[in-house]
Amino acid sequence: MRKLFPFILFILILSCVEKQEEEVSSIDSVNWNNRMVEIITADSLVSGASYLSVYSEIYSETEHRTHNLTSTISMRNTNLKDTIYINKAEYFDTKGTPIRTYFDQPIYIKPMETVEIVIDEKDRSGGTGANFLFQWSIKPNSHEPYFEGVMISTSGQQGLSFTTQGRRVE
Repeated sequence: MRKLFPFILFILILSCVEKQEEEVSSIDSVNWNNRMVEIITADSLVSGASYLSVYSEIYSETEHRTHNLTSTISMRNTNLKDTIYINKAEYFDTKGTPIRTYFDQPIYIKPMETVEIVIDEKDRSGGTGANFLFQWSIKPNSHEPYFEGVMISTSGQQGLSFTTQGRRVE
């Protein structure tokens, strides 16, 4: 048994190190590189920006205790025929400091398609007042993109979920 103890300890330490290096969802550029497109007719498109509030955590019982949440950020094209373009998706924390840019070259979203960003429950970097800013382009007379956040957490038999909707800011 004494000879096994160092080996077991080594395996436990190794497994902890591997878990710390886990990748945060939706950051991998491969997800976005497959959607990237060069917009040739950019001058004929209408551009805008939308804001979406997101919560990595919310207060529970007092301001000194928080509850972590998983966030699903939906970028939706509500057009039946026209493709839309999201030019940039940037994530900010509660204080307005940029956390990460998911992509900063145009991606396409086909008619009636939804593309998602997932922020893992363990990723608390956004805090209680995180938000996204999306830069987008559409054909004239097309519907603007629809942005929605769905926050959820479950623990035992308890569940918590709510949604937020994007708002055009430019």
